Amino acid sequence: MNPLRPAAGHRARSLARRLALQALYQLQINPRPWQEAHRELDADREAERADREYFRELLMAIAPQRDALDAHIARLSEIPPGELDPVEHAVLWLGLHELQACPELPYRVALAEAVELTKRFGATDGHKFVNAVLDRAARELRPLEYGRPAG
Repeated sequence: MNPLRPAAGHRARSLARRLALQALYQLQINPRPWQEAHRELDADREAERADREYFRELLMAIAPQRDALDAHIARLSEIPPGELDPVEHAVLWLGLHELQACPELPYRVALAEAVELTKRFGATDGHKFVNAVLDRAARELRPLEYGRPAG
């Protein structure tokens, strides 16, 4: 068994997303290489229960693609990415990445995880906004899974 990938499954993945959210939030507030944020959070006791490999994969994929993700968010959201609350912004990066790059993850799981993170760490009604934006993304990126024919 890989010591970086605990057997805890869903819970370990949820914790990896939470660590990724924290790192992406930090990168907005204190710009620095994503590797520094990863190293800092990976050393935290909370990381012991997380899927550490997935945490790293998320940061490695999302951090360099933030501008491209923002361009996509701008098409889906009535609020420009630069004006978003940093927590909601980070959750949208995370959710949009999972919708685009993780086809094995059901879109409903990606949305539910994003909404839960926003409820826990975001503004009072931020989860409604995140859900609406990611729902639009799911319709666009996963039309067959969402229930609409591609086209």
